[in-house]
Amino acid sequence: MAEITLRNVCKAFGGHSALKDVSLTVPDGAFVVLLGPTGAGKTTTLRVISGLERPDSGQVLIDGEDVASLSPAQRNVAMVFQQYSLYPHMSVRDNLAFPLKSPILRTPAAEIVRKVGEVADILQITHKLDNRATELSGGEMQRVSIGRALVRNPRIYLMDEPLSSLDAKLRSDLRIELKRIQADLGATFLYVTHDQIEAMTMATHVGVLDHGTLVQFGSPREIYEDPVSIHAASRLGSPKINILPADLFAGAPEGAAHIGLRPEHMRVKKGTGAKVVRVEHLGDQTRLHLNHKDHAIITLTEAHTPLKQGDDVAVVLHDPLYFDANGDRIK
Repeated sequence: MAEITLRNVCKAFGGHSALKDVSLTVPDGAFVVLLGPTGAGKTTTLRVISGLERPDSGQVLIDGEDVASLSPAQRNVAMVFQQYSLYPHMSVRDNLAFPLKSPILRTPAAEIVRKVGEVADILQITHKLDNRATELSGGEMQRVSIGRALVRNPRIYLMDEPLSSLDAKLRSDLRIELKRIQADLGATFLYVTHDQIEAMTMATHVGVLDHGTLVQFGSPREIYEDPVSIHAASRLGSPKINILPADLFAGAPEGAAHIGLRPEHMRVKKGTGAKVVRVEHLGDQTRLHLNHKDHAIITLTEAHTPLKQGDDVAVVLHDPLYFDANGDRIK
């Protein structure tokens, strides 16, 4: 495995800056998730690390080695894409073995058999080895796609939204599988997604990107509890953080233009000031949609709340987040 370091990396396509002075370190054995909306620079970061794109400036280091002069194959990284990219006429066994037959790797036949069997066991698809790729379900095809990366034993695994085309049940199952595989192998994963649930459940570190700029890098808990900006705060949390005018409640510090309220920053009690617009019972908890001085607020309360649509309530705050007019955090 390997540590990956980006130093002041910039990359533009025409007049569009895809990466702006990005510096970060992916620790050896970490599961790092790059989080951000479409166009944030997530995939470009992966392509620069893999060697599929050359940075306009800055350095990419793998285990301390500047890899600017190395081809993608020489960098010994493996990529998993959103689309499965399997050979439909081949069996699962042959799809898994294909990367090992590269003239660069020159893997002995016995070693290919061993590695294919080992990876199939890890991914729990041993019983599918003789099936053609076209005979597999979506989840099985994505497992094979991941397996094609695992057999190579690369220095780092780069994953570009590999679960986004799957249904909710398969995404949930494979999130657990990927985290288990990464932990078992002690592998270094750099994983791109716009799904905050994937980031919260799988990552040891999260990098939040915004229009090509790395705005925050830290543990999921750190970014959730101590975001540096509205953009970072909005990347994690369900329901999404409420961003409201700072003067909507008393007590805003000087310079505050916005207040950020997560569910734990609010307590709803009997009183006035807000009205219940909708109540959503989610089993273990209940989501409340409130109207407070013509501003919508979403929060959570106990599962068996007696509150109903039309009730008047008071909103009590506890340690909310404040941001200035530019969206930067005021502490």
